[in-house]
Amino acid sequence: MGKILVEGVGEVQEYVDICDYAVGLSRMIGGPILPSERPGHALIEQWNPVGLVGIITAFNFPVAVYGWNNAIAMICGNACLWKGAPTTSLISVAVTKIIAKVLEDNKLPGAICSLTCGGADIGTAMAKDEQVNLLSFTGSTQVGKQVALMVQERFGRSLLELGGNNAIIAFEDADLSLVVPSALFAAVGTAGQRCTTARRLFLHESIHDEVVNRLTKAYAQIRVGNPWDANVLYGPLHTKQAVSMFLGAVEEAKKEGGTVVYGGKVMDRPGNYVEPTIVTGLDHSASIVHTETFAPILYVFKFKNEDEVFAWNNEVKQGLSSSIFTKDLGRIFRWLGPKGSDCGIVNVNIPTSGAEIGGAFVPSTTVRTFLWPKESSFSKSALCRPFKSFRHCCNSSEEEGNES
Repeated sequence: MGKILVEGVGEVQEYVDICDYAVGLSRMIGGPILPSERPGHALIEQWNPVGLVGIITAFNFPVAVYGWNNAIAMICGNACLWKGAPTTSLISVAVTKIIAKVLEDNKLPGAICSLTCGGADIGTAMAKDEQVNLLSFTGSTQVGKQVALMVQERFGRSLLELGGNNAIIAFEDADLSLVVPSALFAAVGTAGQRCTTARRLFLHESIHDEVVNRLTKAYAQIRVGNPWDANVLYGPLHTKQAVSMFLGAVEEAKKEGGTVVYGGKVMDRPGNYVEPTIVTGLDHSASIVHTETFAPILYVFKFKNEDEVFAWNNEVKQGLSSSIFTKDLGRIFRWLGPKGSDCGIVNVNIPTSGAEIGGAFVPSTTVRTFLWPKESSFSKSALCRPFKSFRHCCNSSEEEGNES
């Protein structure tokens, strides 16, 4: 899909890391034993496998996203049926073969983790099939809504990880040596094709011009080329359709009053390469700003005070990731509090992209403390006994018995 070498290697390592996390979690997947209101009885909370877990993943993380779901589902005793993105089917096949070999080497049937390849028709069948006890979907908000309705129609269970319209906020006291590389990494990493990619950059009016100047110079130094080259930092977009969406968004930004200060064009080279792009001069409420474009376009804005910029951060429909750069401890706690960011990932002095294993991307339906609010997810939470998503609960009141 055009991911550069270091990111591809890192993604495979992430699958390994989530497996390590899952192994540790496997010792903690029981329920509590509580005193019962009945004399001489105990109340036992028992968690059992749900059965078959359907996993539908997107093109941008064809290994890691499956790992987040598959590893937890397996240690909870479930079988998995995976449908990867049609454009990354070879990756799905390779991963499935590795898993099957490991299972068979350990005297387990390789079919515990099965794979089906295809398009939307396969995904629709999985969403509607009552034999799929839990469906985990990663993809766009638009498709996620359709999946949710199909699963809900049969009163099924679903986990949805959807889109993001993520913002970085830099205040007047921010360390610019952190802000500039963080904004660049978050905006152009994976060519802007991450759910946690920074789409919006809010700069205090006192540092706006300086940061834009530094960022423009940094963009000019990005090494573009063949993703297999270890020195390359920026690869192509996924498909020609993605290039068309990029160009459409740039033109719409211009129509709404934006100025392209860097990039905005298709590169003159083979492949789906586009220039990483910076746009200034738009109003924070512009329709294109509120549209998630899966491409390396960064919209930059000036702000005057904390109240207005916190409100701007929260005004989009998605609630995935956000980041603030400041040295003010009081402001940091306000950012983390009820009047701050309404996102599930609320970072401080680091980029919006990336997530902790065992924190973000670990779902739980029972706890219902949503990690990613609004249109970014359904039934996702962090560090809240994540195995609960992949098991079902029953409560048993049992007589304690007589002492011998």
